[in-house]
Amino acid sequence: MTYTAVIISNGADWIGWVEEIPGVNCQERTYEDLLETLRITLREALDLNRQEALSMAGAGYTEQSISV
Repeated sequence: MTYTAVIISNGADWIGWVEEIPGVNCQERTYEDLLETLRITLREALDLNRQEALSMAGAGYTEQSISV
């Protein structure tokens, strides 16, 4: 999957967030470090969301892929 990172420099640091996933935002000293941290944070957020969804479903659920 592809997501969109919004990235700005505030002079000394780089700040970025992922448009599609609330709460995925990071700040780093370099552009490259920011991209890596955003990737890690996005992956962790998606994993947590997946775990929460399955936990809430309990037993007897089905999974279905959808596209937009």
